[in-house]
Amino acid sequence: MLLVVGLGNPGSKYNDNRHNIGFMAVDEIVRRHNFSGPKARFQGTTFEGRLGSEKILILKPLTYMNLSGQAVGEAARFYKIPPEDIIIFHDDLDIPAAKIKFKTGGGHAGHNGLRSIDQHMGKNYHRIRMGIGHPGDKDQVHGHVLGDFAKSDQQWLEPLLDAVSFAAPSLADRSGETAGAKFLNAVGLRLNNK
Repeated sequence: MLLVVGLGNPGSKYNDNRHNIGFMAVDEIVRRHNFSGPKARFQGTTFEGRLGSEKILILKPLTYMNLSGQAVGEAARFYKIPPEDIIIFHDDLDIPAAKIKFKTGGGHAGHNGLRSIDQHMGKNYHRIRMGIGHPGDKDQVHGHVLGDFAKSDQQWLEPLLDAVSFAAPSLADRSGETAGAKFLNAVGLRLNNK
């Protein structure tokens, strides 16, 4: 079983925040691949389904971003899922908007959701870093991250979320970095064919 986690903050006032792009990504995977749920457990909302032949548990922590590791740790311990079978979708300021990268391990780069997961799970999990761009001034970062996507952002956001959900079965390949490369390739092909 793989644990796929979307990071975000719960509550309707955060729905369209850049910080919630992880929630948006897993919501699209759930919709496209007909996952069952939602169920309230592990301090979050879960959905179950399959990508290819692999059983997948999708988790949206409801602990607020800064405590995401509590929910991830609880689900991982319950199902005995090791960090290398965990994939986290999250926003990334250091990547231009509309770009996406795959990374295994490493630092949290100031991302409080990742910092919390590191505390509960260590660092050896996979991350799908979804670019939201940087406002250009560090004093504007907080407002940028917790601000809503602009209407003009929908031109890249909707196709990106579609491509992520389309490519999601590639993540079920348990070969770590190879799965990441296959996933990014599938995302790129989908975006280029739109």
